[in-house]
Amino acid sequence: MRLARIGIFMLLAAAGVVIGLLQTEATAQEPVDAAMIARIRAEGLDHSAASDLFYTLTDVLGPRLSGSPAYDKAARWALDRFRQWGLANPHLEPFKFGPAWTLEKFTLEMTAPRYMPLEGYAAAWSPSTTGVLTGTPVYVGDSTIEEIDALGSRLRGAIVLTARPQTEFLRKDRPEPSEGAGPVQTGNPPFPGPSSRTPQREILARLQRYGAGVALAPSATQHGTVRVQGNRETSPDAVPTLVLAAEQYNMLVRLAKAGQPLKLRVEVGARFTQDRLDSDNVLAEIPGTDPVLKDEVVLVGAHLDSWHTATGATDNADAVSAAMEAMRILAALHASPRRTIRVALWGGEEQGMVGSRAWVAQHLGDQAARDRIAVYLNDDPGTGKTYGFYMENNAAAKQIFDAWLAPLTDLGMRRNVIEGIGSTDHVPFVQAGVPAFTTIKDFENYDVRTRHTNADFADAVKIEDVRQSAVVLAVFAWQAAMRDQRIPRTH
Repeated sequence: MRLARIGIFMLLAAAGVVIGLLQTEATAQEPVDAAMIARIRAEGLDHSAASDLFYTLTDVLGPRLSGSPAYDKAARWALDRFRQWGLANPHLEPFKFGPAWTLEKFTLEMTAPRYMPLEGYAAAWSPSTTGVLTGTPVYVGDSTIEEIDALGSRLRGAIVLTARPQTEFLRKDRPEPSEGAGPVQTGNPPFPGPSSRTPQREILARLQRYGAGVALAPSATQHGTVRVQGNRETSPDAVPTLVLAAEQYNMLVRLAKAGQPLKLRVEVGARFTQDRLDSDNVLAEIPGTDPVLKDEVVLVGAHLDSWHTATGATDNADAVSAAMEAMRILAALHASPRRTIRVALWGGEEQGMVGSRAWVAQHLGDQAARDRIAVYLNDDPGTGKTYGFYMENNAAAKQIFDAWLAPLTDLGMRRNVIEGIGSTDHVPFVQAGVPAFTTIKDFENYDVRTRHTNADFADAVKIEDVRQSAVVLAVFAWQAAMRDQRIPRTH
């Protein structure tokens, strides 16, 4: 029996060696355009426009909430850049989104038992308060629905602390997928919600019924980091909602429960715009030149929108800058790809990939249209250098991408992982049967500090990493546009 087991193990080991050799041979047979890679590297590293693109997006244009006038301004700016670089067919493509929201005024202060400005933000699409609200907050975090109902008229116009003190926090970033050699776990880490005896949804419904002035809740991030999102379907007569730094919110609850003379001053001034309920994706391209392949498209993209409390640097101005710079590099080199290389900057990603889903629904409705997309290269989750791609369980494509990665290891590329990842704009393409892959980036301080928070400023990004990512995208787009066959499909 022992000899039989040894024989089986030897056969399995031999089979593994054969498979490894076949994979190595397949990788070696994939052509790599060394001369063009050298030109892309020289242009992208020695003559980069990444710094100008990135700091304009973050410092000048600032937060780009989907559908807002700020987002529209950023979209027009990107469109102008594409025109300046001589890209073909630069245009905006509208998709249905909803009302625009802009925060125009905000005050959040403790005035007793002493004065203290508080760190908090209005949730996106939160209505305005009815002027300045002042008074002692009402704490309902430990209240039953019956106890909230019993407050009745006391809630009208009140400042309400809706949750218990926050004790659960997101304390650890997700693992870096490119490190090591084995299987990896991908996806967003779970984010703790506010804790209350009555579910938050029911509390907010009761506060709306009784005409509460504003609802306060804590963030589940630490050390003054405030993670704030919002719901574009928020009713105009909903209770205005604020999210506070957990440490300050917890202090307010302790003061309220201790019966201290706690008083707050709050004002939210928000503007809704109903005259245009669309938002836009931004597209441009370098036309293909091969008579047979020019109608096929290599798509490069990132989402242009961000949340509203910072400037959307790591999520996702660094990736937008890299995608734009990749196209600038190719245009500056007067590249003549066999296939068309198209860039797409998506809107509405943070609300569920609204822009990319709309584009897929409009343009990829039949198999012939889907077949014309040779590959989609997306840049989003994480920040820092590009280390590789999530390969969506497409082993054949991984062999090709491994060959393209090899000449870029000195720039920091590590490995492509076979696993996939969700929650970003390549997903609608994968669901449509198109080979689509997104970049692997660093996650240090991304989940716990910058993603969807008030800390997502330009200082969290190294501009040399944006330059590197742009070179990677340009190289992979060029290789995909020049090979004889499209990237293999899995279905």
